[in-house]
Amino acid sequence: MTSWRLTAQIDDIRVPLAAVRQAGERFAIATLVAVDGSAPREPGAQMLITESDYWGFLSGGCIEADVARHGREALVEGRARMLRYGEGSPWIDIKLACGSGITVLVETVAADDPAIAALLAGYAARRPLAWESDGTMRSTRDGDAPAFAWDGARYVRGYAPAPRLMLIGEDGTALAAAALAAAAGMEVVLVTSGGPDSAPFSGIAYHRSAPAEALAAIGLDRWTAVAVLSHDREDDERGLAAALMSEAFYVGAIGARSRLDARLAKLRGHGVSEAQIARLHAPIGLQGFGKAPREIALSLVAEVSQAFHAATAAARSSEESMSSTAPMASVSR
Repeated sequence: MTSWRLTAQIDDIRVPLAAVRQAGERFAIATLVAVDGSAPREPGAQMLITESDYWGFLSGGCIEADVARHGREALVEGRARMLRYGEGSPWIDIKLACGSGITVLVETVAADDPAIAALLAGYAARRPLAWESDGTMRSTRDGDAPAFAWDGARYVRGYAPAPRLMLIGEDGTALAAAALAAAAGMEVVLVTSGGPDSAPFSGIAYHRSAPAEALAAIGLDRWTAVAVLSHDREDDERGLAAALMSEAFYVGAIGARSRLDARLAKLRGHGVSEAQIARLHAPIGLQGFGKAPREIALSLVAEVSQAFHAATAAARSSEESMSSTAPMASVSR
């Protein structure tokens, strides 16, 4: 390794894909289509590869540079490649620490491919969609889909909207949570009623209206979490009530347990049902952390991430491919 691979931490290739496409760069997509044994990544993990860079990781750093090399060669040839690493691979010099065998499909994709346009449009509009490819032809359809399925010749991958965290508050905990969530790859919205004119830092959305108004303007879908980090303000309670009555996959509120009964009474007064109240995470965050702003923020972001994966677990595959075997050829040209 000659430099730090900071792009390896990007798990969703849609994030850099828009910029790469707009810049007119040629690119390839590498998809982990099959795993025999244990491995650091599940089938469906992807890398985006250009002539000068790559994003994502498929096997904890063991193969990524080699996959990127194959991607660039595929770009020159204009043809897909099937790669085999680990068990069953001819490249005995490339070792997988997990001892498994994995199969990677590398496909070259034209920037004007309609499937790419549909993928990015769905990402921008926060719509789930299914992407299907055999390495040469691609198609998409709107709607939920299993996380990944592979029949030995083609794969289907479900893309859900990015997790979004809406934070209501303005103190150090709210700011720490916004920064941490953004670094974790979440879309972040900070709502601070009557707050400063501009956002505290770039990369997040910012609203100065009352929480209920901001939530209504933005819209709460089932991939959105809401966290109230201010203390006992009436307009925040109305925002909390609106969140509990929405599709949001997570709703949490900071505050002492001793004041929780009074808060629940206010929520009932705003028309929140008992079933909706049962969804409330209060006190907020995972237990066992400290009370400093960054520690509370860490416990919150961890809890939101945990809840997001639990909420989307039903859409995941059983980690079995559609057939029990995958192509064993190391390279298909």
